[in-house]
Amino acid sequence: MAELEVLQDAAVLIDGERIAWVGPRREAPQVGAQHAAPLHVVEITGVLFPGFIDCHTHAVFGAPRLDDQERRALGVDYKAIAAAGGGILQSVRDVRSRSERDLEALTRARLMILVANGATTIEVKSGYGLELEAELKQLRVIRRVADQVPATLVPTFLGAHEVPLEYRSKRADYVRLVCEEMIPVVAREQLARACDVFCEPGVFSAAESRQILTAARRHGLAVKLHADELEGSGGAELAAELGALSADHLAAITETGIRALAASPTVAVLLPATMVFLGKRTQAPARRLIEAGAAVALATDYNPGTSPTMSLPLVMALGVSQLGLRHAEAVTAVTINAAAALGLAAERGQIAPGCVADLVLAAVDDWREVAYWMGRGVVSAVWTAGSACPA
Repeated sequence: MAELEVLQDAAVLIDGERIAWVGPRREAPQVGAQHAAPLHVVEITGVLFPGFIDCHTHAVFGAPRLDDQERRALGVDYKAIAAAGGGILQSVRDVRSRSERDLEALTRARLMILVANGATTIEVKSGYGLELEAELKQLRVIRRVADQVPATLVPTFLGAHEVPLEYRSKRADYVRLVCEEMIPVVAREQLARACDVFCEPGVFSAAESRQILTAARRHGLAVKLHADELEGSGGAELAAELGALSADHLAAITETGIRALAASPTVAVLLPATMVFLGKRTQAPARRLIEAGAAVALATDYNPGTSPTMSLPLVMALGVSQLGLRHAEAVTAVTINAAAALGLAAERGQIAPGCVADLVLAAVDDWREVAYWMGRGVVSAVWTAGSACPA
């Protein structure tokens, strides 16, 4: 993760939507007159990175959970906040009551901010519906917004984000609903590429998570897990066993879980902004994961309750200051490793021939500065699939 190639006075040749060549500018191939499209030269100053990839967001929601934040600041814990009507279920009530048009407008505006901060590929989860129609509403919003923003959106079904109130006394029925009704429709309508589960004590057990993810794989969906966020519960081990694309959060991962991820292709997605926003004193053990041999990625976890974070460069800075990453590891964590967490490493996350021409320009002198400045807007230009995004 610490091995980056940094070119000085470089050039990138883009042909259509993909990178055709990259290298020292003096060695750039000459494009002859026979080339179908006219050559358009863009001179830039700064540092050009692969497009950043935000591999964990919950961007389809209504209102921010401001009361939750204030209660936490006053020392109220997660369970008490939920009992007072806050938490995920507050966002569920909100999303259920809103129109698709309203959610579409909110989501589009928010994603444009993520893009302006360098995110060229963005995973977006459902999970604030917890009933068939409300989950489908979120996924339809993602599908429509994908045609309206200059970024690639990767939809993930998260019907197992929480057990809704109406199923609290019959949670097995809700698990069956997710497996037998929600997943088949989502897969049939091709509304998601993957299925995620919040595997955590008090939410979904490892056994319930296995049941849901096994059903998802049976219907052709890739699988992911929210795992070991607040307590270790075997989520990382389950993710490795199932061949999940990623296991996310991992602040409470055990040594057994670390070894399991290190021995698997499953990416460990760490979300440092979430723990900072929650006021937690501990973070996921990034150094132990890396030293064991696990692939580590970073993401914003952008959501209305625990991480209203819209900047991957900020997350990179937190990766260095809070997780102990090297600057190069932070870059790798939001590019090629984040692409792997979405199953897209073959064509994204690198400035290399054949890759999609997603590029981010940072107005800095030293490439390490992108993971240094806290809250400064370092991104000055973004290209997706070879086209410049509007400023």
